[in-house]
Amino acid sequence: MSEALQELAAQIEAKQPDAVSASEIALGELTVTIGASDLVGFVEYLKTDRACQFTTLVDITAVDHPEREKRFDVVYHFLSMYRNHRIRVRIKVREETKVASITDLYPCANWFEREVFDMFGILFSGHPDLRRILTDYGFRGHPLRKDFPTTGYTELRYDEEQKRVVYEPVKLVQEYRMFDFMSPWEGAEYILPGDEKEGAK
Repeated sequence: MSEALQELAAQIEAKQPDAVSASEIALGELTVTIGASDLVGFVEYLKTDRACQFTTLVDITAVDHPEREKRFDVVYHFLSMYRNHRIRVRIKVREETKVASITDLYPCANWFEREVFDMFGILFSGHPDLRRILTDYGFRGHPLRKDFPTTGYTELRYDEEQKRVVYEPVKLVQEYRMFDFMSPWEGAEYILPGDEKEGAK
């Protein structure tokens, strides 16, 4: 499998030298890094070239690197059932960069791109209906960004008096902010059954 992937990587680099900036094989999968401006042309090549035939888009996701100038990796996973290969295509983009939509090539990208927009705030130009898909309409922020607070900004609950769900800002009392990481078993004054065997070794 590794030899076949190396051959595929060499072929892709030979046919798309301007698009490919790096490639590597890890865990039985080929990862190719390309420029964001080359995305649509490169993906079309992967789908239509007879040596590739990556006709199935498995997933689109992203990775947040807040310390980098190009903050996000947008990652595409493709499958070629004809060649029995998988490929991961990665582009690096700034926070304000719009990524070209690939919904014309892969209609299933519609929901994947909406999910990436919802979770990371990455915009896709040319998307037919770019709106949130997993969070609520009034949701603030993007939950998979590393600077998003784990408690979120709002909480919801059912109000018996109003007979409806109400949204409120998150209020954490001090007890929930102070954590005692000591196990209740540490510092115990008594001997548990079997503890006497430890000294007998």
